[in-house]
Amino acid sequence: MKNSSSNRDLQTLLEAIRASDVVETRVQLLNEVEELHVAEKSEVASLLESLKILWEEFTCLDISQCMLNKTILRMAASYLESDMSGCLENVLGLGIKASIWCGKHLKMTLVSAEESLEEEHSAYFYQLLSDLMKFSASSFSAFAKHPILDGKELMLMVENFVSEQLNLTKDVLMEIKRIPSYGPELQKEAHFVLDSAIRLCKMYYTPVNWDQYRKEEKNCGGSEETDHVNHVINVMKYTIEKLCQLGILAANDGGSLVSVLNLSWKGVVTLLQLGKGALAVKIDVAGILLTLNSLAKESLKCAAEIWSNPLKAVVSVDEAKRIFLPVKFFLINAVRIITQYPSQAFSVFKEITLTVIMISTFRISLSKHELLKPVSVALAETLEPTSVHLLNSVINSAQLRQDEKFKILDWLFGSENNETSGHMPVHENPQFFSLEEIFSVTIDSVDKSIQLLPGRFALFLNILKGASDLDDDIRLGMARKLGWLFGALVDESIYSSVMGIPGSSGSTQGKELVNQSLIYLILHSLKTFIIVVSSTQAWDEVESFLLENFFHPHYLCYEIVTELWCFVFRHADTEVVIDIIDKLCSLLICMAHPVSVLTSSSALRRIARSISMLVTYGLPSVADQIFSSVLNNKRGQFMPSFYAALLMEGFPLDCLSEKMRNSAQKSLVADYFDFLEKFNNDFPKISASETFGTPVFCLSAALQHHQASLSDTDMKTLKFLVAVSRKYRICEDGTLKHSYRWLLIETLWIVSNMKHLYSSDGIEEVILELQTLFISKPYILDNQIFHCKPSLAFFMGGLGNMEFGDSEESARNTAIMELYHMLLRERHWALVHLAISAFGYFAARTSCNQLWRFLPQDAALSFDLECGNEADEDRFMSEMKAFLEKEMACLSMKPSPDQYEMLVTESLMLKEVVQKNLMSPEPGICDPMEIDGDKQANRKRKLPEEITRGVELLQSGLKVMGSGISHWKQIQLGSTDIQDKILTQFSHLEILIADMVSLACRSSHLSDAG
Repeated sequence: MKNSSSNRDLQTLLEAIRASDVVETRVQLLNEVEELHVAEKSEVASLLESLKILWEEFTCLDISQCMLNKTILRMAASYLESDMSGCLENVLGLGIKASIWCGKHLKMTLVSAEESLEEEHSAYFYQLLSDLMKFSASSFSAFAKHPILDGKELMLMVENFVSEQLNLTKDVLMEIKRIPSYGPELQKEAHFVLDSAIRLCKMYYTPVNWDQYRKEEKNCGGSEETDHVNHVINVMKYTIEKLCQLGILAANDGGSLVSVLNLSWKGVVTLLQLGKGALAVKIDVAGILLTLNSLAKESLKCAAEIWSNPLKAVVSVDEAKRIFLPVKFFLINAVRIITQYPSQAFSVFKEITLTVIMISTFRISLSKHELLKPVSVALAETLEPTSVHLLNSVINSAQLRQDEKFKILDWLFGSENNETSGHMPVHENPQFFSLEEIFSVTIDSVDKSIQLLPGRFALFLNILKGASDLDDDIRLGMARKLGWLFGALVDESIYSSVMGIPGSSGSTQGKELVNQSLIYLILHSLKTFIIVVSSTQAWDEVESFLLENFFHPHYLCYEIVTELWCFVFRHADTEVVIDIIDKLCSLLICMAHPVSVLTSSSALRRIARSISMLVTYGLPSVADQIFSSVLNNKRGQFMPSFYAALLMEGFPLDCLSEKMRNSAQKSLVADYFDFLEKFNNDFPKISASETFGTPVFCLSAALQHHQASLSDTDMKTLKFLVAVSRKYRICEDGTLKHSYRWLLIETLWIVSNMKHLYSSDGIEEVILELQTLFISKPYILDNQIFHCKPSLAFFMGGLGNMEFGDSEESARNTAIMELYHMLLRERHWALVHLAISAFGYFAARTSCNQLWRFLPQDAALSFDLECGNEADEDRFMSEMKAFLEKEMACLSMKPSPDQYEMLVTESLMLKEVVQKNLMSPEPGICDPMEIDGDKQANRKRKLPEEITRGVELLQSGLKVMGSGISHWKQIQLGSTDIQDKILTQFSHLEILIADMVSLACRSSHLSDAG
C-alpha cells in the first residue's frame, strides 16, 4: 500500500493533468503517474475515473490526442489482471466511452482518407483502434476470471460494455476492405475480441443452476439468483446477436473473412448449446435458423445463376466442392442448433425443408447437363447427405409430438386428401428446367410446383432408406405416405426419369457417380423400409398398402407391389406365406370366369400371375398345397378357368415336389390328347362355366414356359391345327368363331415349340391351310384375324427346320413366301418386331439360299423412317442387319430427347388410365390403353356410304374374277406369259382390295364402339 506522500503525489499529478491544456504535457504527466505503480483500490478507482474524464474532454481527432488515448488505454489495461473489485465501474465506463468514441471517429477517418487528408492522422488512429480492441479482449478475459454477478447497475454496465465492444468490432470488420494497410492487423485483433467474448460467455454459464432457474421462472418468482441468471443470459444474447451479424457479414464478404465466418457461427452454435434450451425465450433461435437457411440457399442460387449460363467446358469436382463447402458449413451448424431447439425449428420447418427439397432437386437437375455432371457428383458427395441429416433432425426429434411430425410429413408429401401429384401442369420439357427456377419456388407453391417434384421424390426415397435412424412416429407417418410415392410415379416427369434416366446411388467411386436404374433405387428403399418396420406398428400400414395396390392400374406401380410381395414371401415365416396364399386363392376362385381367362388384363389373370410369381419364393409345400387343391377340384364350377389361368401365367411346376410335378405334367398331356380325340366335325356345345379348349391353353402355356414336353408321333397336333383353321374359316357364329380363333393361336404356339413336327409330312397341309386362311378371301372379310399374327410369326420362324430346294417351285414354297410377304409388310411396330425376329430365326437355320424371294419390295423396314412413303431394298437390308445383330441396342441408359418425349407421352396416357380406374366402380379391371392418338380423334367418324358400297362392289368383282381365273386354269393347260401376268396383277389387286376392306371394317368397328 502506498504511503500518504505517494497519495498526495497522485492527487497532485491528477490535478495537474486536469489543469493542463497541452496534450503533450498530459501525456508526460500520465507517464509519471504510471511510474507510481498505484495499487490502492481507492487510488486505482480515482485514477481510472480521471482517465475516463480525460478521454471524454477531447472530441477532435489529431495525432496528440491519439497518443494521449493510447497512453490512457495502456494504463487502464495494466490494471485488468489485478483485483478489480471497487473499480470495475470505472473500467467499464472507460471501455464504453472509448468504444463509442472510436466508432464515431472510424467513420470520420474513412471519410478523411477519401478526401486525401493527412495519412499520418489515420495511421495513429488505427493504432489506437488496435489498442482498444486489445483492451476489449483483455477486459473479456479479466471478466471471465472474475465474473461480475453482483449489483444490478454493475451488471447492466457489463452488458452495455459487451454490446459496445462487439458493435465496434462489427464496424471495423465491415470497413476492413477500406483499410488495406491495417486491415490484417485489425482483423486479427477482432478475432481475439470475438474469441474472448465467447470464452467469457462460457465462464458465465458454468456456475449457473439452470434447473433451479427454470423452476423459479415457472413459478414466476424473482430472486437474486434469478437476476444473476438473467444477466448471464443477456450477455450471451448480445454476444450471439453480434456473432450472427458478423456471420452474415463474413458470408457476404466473398472469402476474405473466412476465419471470422468460422468463428462467429461456431460461437453461435456453442453458446446456444450451452444454454440447454433456456436461451430460447430470450433469443430468436428460429430467426437464426432462417438466417443459416437463407445463407445456404443464396449460395446455391448464385451458383445456379452462374451455371445456367452457356458453359464452354466441364465444371470440375474441385471447383464445385469449393462452392458447396460453405453451404455444408451453414447446414451443419443449423443441424446442431435444431438438435437443442426442436420446437423453434418446428416453427420454421417449411423454410428448412424447402431448402432440403431444393438441394435434392438441384442435384438431379445438374446430372442432366453433360458439362455439370461433375457438379452433381460433388453435390451428392458433399452436400446431399448433410441436407438429409438436416431434415432428419427436424422431423425426428423426441421433443416433438406425433401430430407435429405428421404435420411436417403432410407438408412435404401431401395430406391424406391430396396424396397424388397427378393434377400438376405439364412443362414443355420438365426434365430440363432452368437451374434458377429451382430456387424461385416459394413455400406457398411447393405442392403445385413440378420443378421440385423430382427432389421431393428423391427425398422420400432417402427417408425410406434411412428408416433405421428414425423413430416409430416417423416410420408410421412414412408408411401412411406410401400412396404419395405411387402418386408421384404416375406423374410424367417422374415416370420418364424412372424409365429413361439413371439415378445416383448416393455414393461415389473416384470422380464418377455409381449409376443404376431408378427403379432399383426405389425397390431398394422400399425393401429397406419394410425390413425396418416389420416388427413395428407401421407394418400394418405397409401391409394394407400392399394389399390395396394389388391391382394398381399403373403397370409400374403394379410391378413394384408384386416385387415387394415376393420380397416379403422370401423372408416371411411359412405360416404368414400360407395364410396370404390361401386368401389370394379364395379371391381367385371368386373371380374365376371363362371369359376372363383369355383377357391378360383381367383380375383373374392378374391374381394368377401374382400367385405364380409368389409361389416361386415359397417352400415346395406351399406350391404343392395350391396345386393339389386345384387338381382335386378341377372338375368343379369355374375351376378349369382357375387352373388354366395359373398355367397361362407360368405357375412354376418346377417348384412342386417331384411326385406332384410328374402327375401334373402327365395330366396336361393326357387332357390335351383327350380333347383332340373328342374334337370332331360337329360344333361344340360350350357351357357358361368353362372355357372351350382349356387343355390346349394349358399345354401351350406349359410348353412356352418350358415346363412340359410333348411327343406327337401321330401328328395329331398338325391335324388338329388344320381342323381348327377350317372350322374358323367356315364358322359364322361369333362366339364359336372367337373360341376357334383362340384355339388356332394356342395351337400355333404348340407347334412352334415342337420342332420335330416341321420335318413331318403333315406340315405341308398346315402351311397351305394357313395360306388359305391369311391370304385368301376369309382374311379379307375377317378383321379379327390379326390376333393370330403373333403366333403365326413364331410358327413361321420354325420353318427353318424344313428342307428347301432353291429351284423348287411348289405350292408349299409359294405359300411360305406369301405368308412371309404378308408378315413383313405389317407396319405395326410390335408385328414388325415379331416378323423380323421370325424371319431372322428362319434365315439362320434354313437350307434355302434364295432368301430374297421371301422379302416383299414393300416390306415395312424398307420405308423411310421419317416420311414413310419411300421403299428401298438397301434400307431394308441395313435395318434388318442392325436389328438382327442388335447394333441398335442402347448399351447405356442415356435417352435422346425424342425418346424422352415418348416416355412423357406414354406417362400421360397411363395417367389417364389411372384416373379413369380411380373413378371406376370395379377396381382391378382396366380398359386397354389406346395407342394411336389419331384413333381417339377419329373414333366416331364413319366412312361415307358411297365408299362402303364401292368396296362391296370391288369385293364382288374380285370374286367373279377369281372364279373366271379358276375356270381358265382348268381349260388352259400349261402356263403362258399372259396368264402369269394376269395372275400377278390379280394377286396385287387382292392385296389392295384387302387393305381397303380392312380399313372400311375398322372404321365401321370404331364407329360402333364410339
